[in-house]
Amino acid sequence: MDKTKVVYTIGRQFGSGGRKVGRTLAERLGIPFYDKEILTLAAKDSGLSEALFHNADEKPTSSLLYSLVMGNYPMATGTLGFNEMPLNDQLFLIQSKTIKKVADTGSCVIIGRCADYILRDNPNVISVFIHAPLDARVKRAVGVYEVPADKAEDVCLKADKTRANFYNYYSDKKWGMCRTYDLALDSSVLGINGCVDQILSFTEVAASHGGDDI
Repeated sequence: MDKTKVVYTIGRQFGSGGRKVGRTLAERLGIPFYDKEILTLAAKDSGLSEALFHNADEKPTSSLLYSLVMGNYPMATGTLGFNEMPLNDQLFLIQSKTIKKVADTGSCVIIGRCADYILRDNPNVISVFIHAPLDARVKRAVGVYEVPADKAEDVCLKADKTRANFYNYYSDKKWGMCRTYDLALDSSVLGINGCVDQILSFTEVAASHGGDDI
């Protein structure tokens, strides 16, 4: 692992503060932070409307026929040509190129969007998953995201289901399972800054072992 060019990918449960962890990590290290910014860059790179990327953001294709044709792992086979794919899948491939492009420029933090899987062959990637018990996430959803209290639990669960479906559809791994990531952290125990501290400590260990243990 090249410690001077580390790319951090952050997967997160809704309400876990994963985005805040990523932002804080980027600020501490003085490196670029990418969340929705990836969508803006992908639109610019492709010449397509940014609204298309926002509408498809972290959502798998809804094409049942396409899924049946391609099987349980549709993006792996590459049976269909680019223009024959559903729009969401075309946008995913464009977005994937953008993620690889920003990762090639140097150290950065990338939130969600299967970035850990897209960059699976990059030896300088540290993949992190931020999680927390549902009650803690509901509390954050209400207090930070201003989700109505009577809807917060449902919002958390539905958002997680959408993210899981997206990740599981476009990768051959399972969203949220510890073996999928290098590091899984409970933000309700560690707090935002505690999660960042653990990520930085892990980076030191990984760098000292040349990345062999990742």
